[in-house]
Formats: sequence, C-alpha cells, structure tokens
Amino acid sequence: MLDDFMTRATLAGIGVAFAAAPLGCFVVWRRMAYFGDATAHAAILGIALALALEISVFAGATVVALIMALTVTHLAGRGYAMDTLLGVLAHSSLAFGLVAVSFLSGVRIDLMAYLFGDILAVSRSDLLVIWSGAALVVAMIVWRWSALLMSTLSEELAYAGGLDPKREQLILTISLAITVAVAIKVVGVLLIAAMLIIPAAAARGLARTPESMAVIAAGIGAIAAVAGLQGAYVFDTPAGPSIVCVAAIVFAGLNLMGWRSQSGS
Repeated sequence: MLDDFMTRATLAGIGVAFAAAPLGCFVVWRRMAYFGDATAHAAILGIALALALEISVFAGATVVALIMALTVTHLAGRGYAMDTLLGVLAHSSLAFGLVAVSFLSGVRIDLMAYLFGDILAVSRSDLLVIWSGAALVVAMIVWRWSALLMSTLSEELAYAGGLDPKREQLILTISLAITVAVAIKVVGVLLIAAMLIIPAAAARGLARTPESMAVIAAGIGAIAAVAGLQGAYVFDTPAGPSIVCVAAIVFAGLNLMGWRSQSGS
C-alpha cells in the first residue's frame, strides 16, 4: 500500500492534520498566530544548518524552531512589544536561513520544496518521522490538556490550582517546534501556520466544548489534506498550497453558513 506515492502523501497530510489540530486550538485561544509563524520561519535556518552539518533535517528544524520559540518567550517579558518582536525574529530568521542556504556548496537543494512543501515526494522514512512526531505532539497535549486549558483561561486560576503556567507554555512551545518540523515536508515553512490556524478557526463555530473543537479541527485538517491532494492531482496545482486552499474554503463556507443562519433567525 505504501508503494503508491499518493497513499504516502495522503497519510502524511492526515498525520500533520492530527498534530496541528489540538495545537492549533491553543494557538487560536491564546492568539499566538504570529508566534507560530515566527517559529515556522526559523525552521528554514535549521534546515540550512542541518544540511551544512550533514545531520537530519528534522532534527535541525526542530532544534532551531525550539530555540526561536524559547527566545520569543524569554524576550516577551522584557519590554518588547510582542508583534514587533515576532516580526523582527520571523523575517530575520527566514532571511538568514535563505542566505545560509545560498552558501551551501555541493548540496542539491530544492528551496521551493522547503518553502511550500513537497508532499508528493514523501518517503516511507518521512512518513515514519511525521507520524512519530504527530503521535508525540498529541500525547503531550492529551497528557497536559486540563492544565493547558486552565493556564489558557487564566494564569491566576492556574497558580491557584497549583499549576505553573510557564511550564505549560514550555510544553506548547516544544509541541509547536515538533509540529513545524514534521509539517515542513507537507506544506513548507511558509504555510505551516495556516495549517495550525485555519482548521482550528473553522472548527470554532461548530464546537460546543474545547475537546470537540480539537476533534473537529483534526477532521477539517484531514479533509483539507485529502481534498487538496486530489485537487492538485486533477488540476495540476502545487499540493501544499492546494491543501491550505481547501482549508480556507471550508473556513469561508462555514462562516458563510453561520452568517446566513444568523440573518435568517
């Protein structure tokens, strides 16, 4: 079954959707969209370093994305405006990564594949990395779900309940770095934030509980992955952007139905 490239691509897309869904819900609830974007942009620098040092691209992207996320978390409390800080770090890390890639000699690099994904070229080993990373992210989120929710609702309430919001933020940061690393092959560094935010935002109007929002977001992400791949195959369009386009169409359609129901009531 895994000999078929479309099967591997579909499984890879679903794996990323399952990892991004619960994490994307917290990104939406905490208004961390730019935080996810900055972490994703930093991954291109990690890719360049990994290729230069001849180590795993997944490891390089994970480490640099984690460093970026921890740096933002650390500097945020030191008088820097968050949107300014994220803008500086996101775009500068992307620029440094692209420049670093240009200095690599003797290494064949398909830069477009890293920027926008190359899901159709997913191998069996890539599939193993994606699903292992997704399983780790889901396990961490499920393990700390109640604590993460309480910290998201109110830090004071979390402290009163004996929780450390900074520790929960660290768990989210690690999960985000892993998700970014596993999603690079599927949608690329420029579109990872979209897969975090759009399915979760689309699920928000359908869900009655936080848990159902995560499940619905996973379903929307999986549908976007499957439909986007089929659309890319039929219309000969880039697979990664096509997946994001389907997610955006679902988001727009659900909102349109919501507006109509409100106007009709």
